Amino acid sequence: MMRKVPSFSPGFTVSSALPGYIALCLALQVHRLTSAEFTVTGPDRPITASLGGEAILPCHLSPRMSAENMELRWFRSEFSAVVHLYRDGQDQYGDQMPEYRGRTELLKDDIKNGSVSLRIRDIQPSDNGQYKCFFQSSASYKDAFLELQVAGLGSAPAISVEGHQDGGIRVVCRSAGWYPEPKAQWRDLQGKILQSVSEKISPEANGLFQAEIAIVLTEESNQKVSCCVRTLLLNQERESVISIAELFFPRVNPGLVALGVILAVLAVLILLASYCIWRQHRAKDKLQAEFRWRSAQLYAVDVTLDPDTANPQLVLSEDRKRVRCGGRRHDLPNNPERFDPCPSVLGAEGFAGGRHYWEVEVGDKTRWDLGVCRESVSRKGWVTLTPEDGFWVVWLREEEYKALTSPLTLLPVSVRPSRVGIFLDYEAGEVSFYNVTDRSHLFTFTGTFSGTLRPYFYPGVNTWGTNATPLKICPVPAQTKGNLCP
Repeated sequence: MMRKVPSFSPGFTVSSALPGYIALCLALQVHRLTSAEFTVTGPDRPITASLGGEAILPCHLSPRMSAENMELRWFRSEFSAVVHLYRDGQDQYGDQMPEYRGRTELLKDDIKNGSVSLRIRDIQPSDNGQYKCFFQSSASYKDAFLELQVAGLGSAPAISVEGHQDGGIRVVCRSAGWYPEPKAQWRDLQGKILQSVSEKISPEANGLFQAEIAIVLTEESNQKVSCCVRTLLLNQERESVISIAELFFPRVNPGLVALGVILAVLAVLILLASYCIWRQHRAKDKLQAEFRWRSAQLYAVDVTLDPDTANPQLVLSEDRKRVRCGGRRHDLPNNPERFDPCPSVLGAEGFAGGRHYWEVEVGDKTRWDLGVCRESVSRKGWVTLTPEDGFWVVWLREEEYKALTSPLTLLPVSVRPSRVGIFLDYEAGEVSFYNVTDRSHLFTFTGTFSGTLRPYFYPGVNTWGTNATPLKICPVPAQTKGNLCP
């Protein structure tokens, strides 16, 4: 096919057309860059799913564009906690969390218009909570939050009569298999709510909840009542009715009343005595914990951070006493000692024996890891922080403090620590953690050590941002005569 050569008027010159040509090129370049931008949108309200059923988690691109060649990732609290991954035009199951294997399916019927949904089958209580859908093209990436609310309807209430109490009949109602925690109540025939004498909503071994409420019916009160257990999330309830015949109600015996009063007084005295003994034991335990902490401070050492082990995202202070996660990745040598991709760093000092103590200021940070590890641990790829893998670590996640044993150990913390003390007794095979704020003991790992151990720090990185407050290695008061952490 012949292409027509454009003709030019006699007054036309290349120099006169050049500005228009440049403007056209700039306009095309701006259009190309703009076309690569997109946003990801999820549902504007929580998605509700029933136990054992399935849930659909939808996300779509705006403006509409094909997502066939993008990376699509659904994950939980952390980027590596993969629920489902689509990449290179197909589903990828190698990095999927074990609890989701065989239960997820990516619905791609409308993927050319940027609309996809994740189907999760056989819904379980652990599926409840927040998710994030992440779209990444060659030029940009965006994500969106989704919330899945799991609900389960429990069994029909079972009502039983369990003897006499307070001049009436004690009636107990039980129902199991609910999620989340249900609301249980007694009602009369007119639907009026009656006062329960006890109410207990407790978790079962399978993660579901059971309800147990009791009421005392007397001759003067309603003798025909119903027990109703309800889930607010599904707006559904189960109900059972019971009627007590008049002849079952006890008659008042003055002797029994007097005996009841005596027994009640004795019970109160026993409870008071038990409470006093418990207070004494608690005070003794607190004193012993503080004594162990004070003794550990006698072995205070000067710990600094080793920049050769720091992940490229971390920022260390000039005195190597503070570390935080920066907003970008620094261009650093990829030496074997450096953690990557784990945003962690080690202390410069190594310990192959003896006793050593140091303190770290955590402030009001919401995420951190502290402890020790073997000098020989692997630092490339994602690491498993357990004693079996050479790590003795305590962390904070989602307002819960845990020791990274296998399985994890939840730590009961009554006062939030703003500073944490770590004490290594190498020969005894112990790594102890202390809440310096209230001078209490948090946890102690026990085992047998070999080789050199080094302090371990993780300053806390959120999946969609950075936790800017640094971890600070503080001088111990025994060394500084009470100086605070700078």
